[in-house]
Amino acid sequence: MSNVSYYTKEGLQKLRDEVNHLKDIERPKASQAIGEARDKGDLSENAEYDAAKEAQGLLEMKISKMEETLSNARLIDESQLDTSKVLVLSTVKLKNQNNGMEMKYTLVAESEADIKTGKISVNSPIGRGLLGKKVGETAEITVPNGTLKFEILEITRA
Repeated sequence: MSNVSYYTKEGLQKLRDEVNHLKDIERPKASQAIGEARDKGDLSENAEYDAAKEAQGLLEMKISKMEETLSNARLIDESQLDTSKVLVLSTVKLKNQNNGMEMKYTLVAESEADIKTGKISVNSPIGRGLLGKKVGETAEITVPNGTLKFEILEITRA
């Protein structure tokens, strides 16, 4: 079963760059560490060798997982986004009906989420609750602290 993820051009490039860094920089470092540990003698009692092999295994697992993510990644054509309802890469201006505060979030893929810059994951409770909503609608979203009510004020492209 494939897990398709949608990315912005920048997010997809960042993912490719990270995979390339792991393969081109970190993988040779791991191999070198194994070689150096092997040169230190008896492998049956060489904790440094065991640790280097384990680190290499974890690195290979991470590379494999990231390559799978990359193979299932899809680039979003931002010019084709529908702004009549909340979708991935929509920037949504909300009004919290509990306290009157207004906020703005952009819905992005999980790997691109960064709350400090106003980017929330479409898989987060708030992201899922906003998907498909239109301007003027109220989204009732259950979070660990209770239920939040957000009025959708505006939807624009990211």
